[in-house]
Amino acid sequence: MSSDMTTPFLIRIATLADAPTIARHRADMFRDIGTLPDALYSSMIDATRRYLETAMPTGEYVGWLAAPATEPERVIAGIGVQLRAVLPHMGPDAHALAFGPDGFVVNVFTERSWRRRGVAKQLMRQLLEWAPRHGVNRLALHASREGRLLYDQLGFVSTNEMRWTSGS
Repeated sequence: MSSDMTTPFLIRIATLADAPTIARHRADMFRDIGTLPDALYSSMIDATRRYLETAMPTGEYVGWLAAPATEPERVIAGIGVQLRAVLPHMGPDAHALAFGPDGFVVNVFTERSWRRRGVAKQLMRQLLEWAPRHGVNRLALHASREGRLLYDQLGFVSTNEMRWTSGS
């Protein structure tokens, strides 16, 4: 597929009616990066949809969806942010305390035939503009190999985060 960076996209806030689409995107994202076995695909969709049905009305999850300008009803990509309350912490300038929720960027997904056209970048920019207006001064995400360049270009940096998982 050739790259067409001039295709205009419409971006809108996701609604609860979009939960099934977001859930499918999430399952497809994990399938694409090779971490979701086929046997768990339907379960991932169902569990994500149930989560969204609770988290979207409370504002714990906020999402955006993109469609081609010529087909506004056709969702081709999406992004979300999961918000969580955090303790006061050092702000970005390290001279003042920061308050407010942290955001974890999730569900960055573009349908295969629409990739490499700039839609994920537009969605990320929408989120980056929204975050400070809503008191979110810190965002984190897990980057796939394919997505790392985009996040680097947008100012994300690697951190010292470590992880523990039960059963390790």
